[in-house]
This record gives sequence, C-alpha cells and structure tokens, in this order.
Amino acid sequence: MSYLAFYRTFRPRTFEEVVRQEHIVRILKNQIATDKVGHAYLFCGPRGTGKTTLAKIFARAINCEHPVDGSPCGKCAACKALSEGSNLDVYEIDAASNNGVDEMRDLREKVQYPPVAGKYKVYIIDEVHMLTASAFNAVLKTLEEPPRHAIFILATTEPQKIPATILSRCMRFDFKLIPRKDLEELIKSVFIKTGKEFEDEAVTAIARAGAGSARDSLSIADMCASYSRGKLTYSDVNAVLGSAEYARVGKICGAILEENASEALSAVEEILATGKSVGVLIKDMLSFLNECTVVKVCRNAKEIVNLPEETYAEIARVASLADGHKLLRVTEILSSAENEMKYSSSARITLETAVFKSATPLSDYNIDALIGKINALEQKLKSGEYSIPATPVATVEKPIQPEEKPVVKETAPAVKEKPVLVQEEEQNPFTEQAEKKESVQGTLLDNVSIAGSSGQDRSTVFAKFIKSLRTTRKNAVLFTLCMDLEHSFEGDKIIFTTDNDAVFKALNRNENSSYIAEVLAELGVYEHEIKYKSPEQSDYEKALEELKQNFSGTDIDIK
Repeated sequence: MSYLAFYRTFRPRTFEEVVRQEHIVRILKNQIATDKVGHAYLFCGPRGTGKTTLAKIFARAINCEHPVDGSPCGKCAACKALSEGSNLDVYEIDAASNNGVDEMRDLREKVQYPPVAGKYKVYIIDEVHMLTASAFNAVLKTLEEPPRHAIFILATTEPQKIPATILSRCMRFDFKLIPRKDLEELIKSVFIKTGKEFEDEAVTAIARAGAGSARDSLSIADMCASYSRGKLTYSDVNAVLGSAEYARVGKICGAILEENASEALSAVEEILATGKSVGVLIKDMLSFLNECTVVKVCRNAKEIVNLPEETYAEIARVASLADGHKLLRVTEILSSAENEMKYSSSARITLETAVFKSATPLSDYNIDALIGKINALEQKLKSGEYSIPATPVATVEKPIQPEEKPVVKETAPAVKEKPVLVQEEEQNPFTEQAEKKESVQGTLLDNVSIAGSSGQDRSTVFAKFIKSLRTTRKNAVLFTLCMDLEHSFEGDKIIFTTDNDAVFKALNRNENSSYIAEVLAELGVYEHEIKYKSPEQSDYEKALEELKQNFSGTDIDIK
C-alpha cells in the first residue's frame, strides 16, 4: 500500500475524534438521536478546520444501523459499504472543476434515484462558492425540495460569494480556527502513534505555523518527521519552514529599536545573502516583534510564547530596548511593507526602506514617532543622562552697605565690579534641534533676566519664554514642543504658530495651555493663542493673492 500523508492517515472517523467544533458536533448528534435530520446544510469556515471530514462522518452516521452516541459504529453493513470508495450513496462533487450548469442538471436528474446500501443519499459539494450563477439556479429548486432520501451538504471557505437564495435554504454552521493548544495535542498524538521523538518547543513551532488549521499543521508535521530521523528539535522545524535563525532576526529587530539603521540593514543583507526569501524574513520579523510585545506586556509571557530558554532570553533582551509605542510603530511599518510587497516589483527595496524608516524615528513625523521621542527624552532626564549643571555660586566678602557695591568672587572667571543678576549656564543639549535653535538665537538667551520682566521689549519675550522652560522651569517636553514655534503679537496677545498638527494638538491640551499661560504671566504677557498654519500656498495661489492686493477696491474677473 502506498504511503498516506498524516492528514489522511489520521483523519477522524467519529464525532469524538473531531478537534474542537463542539458546537457543530453537538447539534448534529442531537439531530441524529431525535431523527430530525435536515435536507440541506452549509459548512463554512477557514481551510483545514474539518468541514469535509465532518460531512463524511455525518453521512455515515445517518446511515449507520447501530450508531454509538450519534457516531457511526463502523461495524454494520451500511458503515462497511459506505467506507468503500465505489459506494454511490455518498457522492462528493468538487465545485471548483464541476461548476457549470450541465453538471448541476446531471446531479438534479441523479438525485431522484434511491440509495443503494443506506437510508439516505448524501451529496457533498465542496468549494460550492465556485459554482456559476446558472449552476446555482439549476440546483436551486432541487435544493429547496429534494426527495426524502436526499441530503445536501455544501462546504465553502467563502460564504459571502453564495447567493442569498441558496443561503436561506440551508442550515448554516460556521467552523472556527483551532486553538494552538489543541493543535499541539493533535500533533503530539500523531508523533506518539508513529513513534517519532520530539521536543515540546518543536511541536509548538509546528502548531504556530499551522495558524489554526489542522490539515496545515499535520502537513508540516509530516515534513518535519521526514526531515529528522532522530529526535525532532526546534532547529529542525525552523529549517523545514525556511525561517531565519532567532538570533539573526533578533539582531535586526534590536538594531531597529536602538535606532541603528546601519547595523539593521547590514543584518538584513546577511540573512538575504544566505538565500532566505524576503517574504519569509519580514514574517519572521513581525513574529519576533509580536513575541517582544507579549513579553513586554504579559506576566505569564513565558507560558504564552513557549520557546527554548536561550530564545526567550533573546526576546526579553530586545523587548527591554523599547517601550510599547516604539514596538507598535515598528510593527505597523513592517505590516504595511508586507502588504506593499504584493504590488511591488522589488520586494527587497520595500523591506529595506521599511527597516530604514523604522530605525530613524527622528525623521518621521508620525504621532507615534513623536510620542516615542518625548518618552525617550523623559527617560534620559530621569536617568540623569541630561543633568543640568548647577549655577556658579557668588560669595560676598562683607555685608553690603548703603551706597556701596558688593565685591564679588566667583567660581567662574570674575568680571570686575559688575553685579551678576543671572549667571550663564553651560549649554544643555536636549536635542539636536535645541542646539540649532539656540545658535540662531545667538547671545539673546545669554543675557536674559526672567524675573520681574513686565513691560519689557516684546522682541525678547519669546526668547525669555523658551529660556524659562529650559532653565527655570526645566520642562523638557514643552521646551521640545515650543522651540520651533513662530510667534507674533496681536495687541497684548502673543500668537504662537505651528504647521505640525501633532504639536498643535499637544499644546492646546488643558494642562499644557495652563502651564504656558503661567510662564507667560511671569513675563508680563497675560493672553496667548496657539494657531495651526496650513501648508504653503502654490505659486498660482500666491500670484492670485498678490494680484488681489495690488488691485484692491477694483472689481476684477479672474479666469
């Protein structure tokens, strides 16, 4: 006898052997027990979840002379006859290749003949959504009022493609994807029956790759069993699936989260050079990042991911490099790249572009990237990486008498006979943008006195406001958001303008707006407003606006 694949050899023969789908099994068994069998059923759901298998079990069960708890006994004459391939009482039709009106007319004629060995004649039409509109019309009346001995079971993965007139004439059963734990138990039982030794991590990897399908999981298990003659290991499963090594994938993801684009692209090149597919690599990266998220969020992450110790340690190390927002941003970028690969002529360029974008959040104006920058800045402030040096302390040799200037000695180089109001501090570079902004402002920030500044020159208000956020208030978040604002005055009100929607929304939050008002009040400005500036006008719009201004008061018809 020729070799049979696992999914054929270990196909369930009774209702009890069916993996999950308890809600469907219970209804079918009760119908058999109470003799209330319907005339038309629709089994729909993902591939490999047991639709055709359950249809065959049901066909044998309703014809069985001595059913055992609703399942076929397998010993009576009817069961033995139906188990033979030449039996005509169970008729299977592949609608993908027999989807024309002629085949359905032929079925309509044959359905009138009574069964040979059993009580019912069962027609199982697989992939029924492939039938043409004419074929559906041909079988419609027969499906509604078939002979008493005929039962139709329609199976499909795409029920939305079936006409409503067919759906309304059938009892619909929706099959579910099989949980990973149940797939693991199924694979282990198959390996035990075949005498194959295995590691638990290897079985978990096979079940994960099966993605809820029993047939896919058993097919992968069949390949893995043939790949390794000895004990099946986790590495063997990865080799069969063509997955990249966890250490290499972890190197890419770690470099991305550390914002090291050069190392990330180099690691991608190393893996692709070994012949790995771009599509497989990006799937491995998404899977790795998903496990990083689980480790970051879940307390029982070790039980959920169920990986070898060294692999779990690598995932935990990479997960510690970023917060949830950064992991979410990188995952979304790579997911979008995976979708774009379907329509791209160069999948490799799409992947490398996504990796570079993920590793350079400073050049990304996405809201998640902005939040990530602020979180990183706050973390560095908490850790003391951006500590602000103390202001040099001035010491006075003798008490200050009326009409007498103090003699000052400083730890910094002294300025003779010049009272110091505020000592200039060393530059504290929160970001590269902060350095650029301060270099433009020049010495304006170096000689600012913040206290008691009401009635001052308006040209220095914004500089003093920024300096207050940076030095006196030490609010790094608002300092980062405000340093690139444009400013102007409308009467006594100061107007802040930005073309960044994320900055505009952040500054208009109640807590931030109140804080800004408090700082401005110390500078003698009691009204402020944050405005959003739309993108610049086109050259045509600018010329049109200039024309209207030059000829204001004149009725001009512009065509």
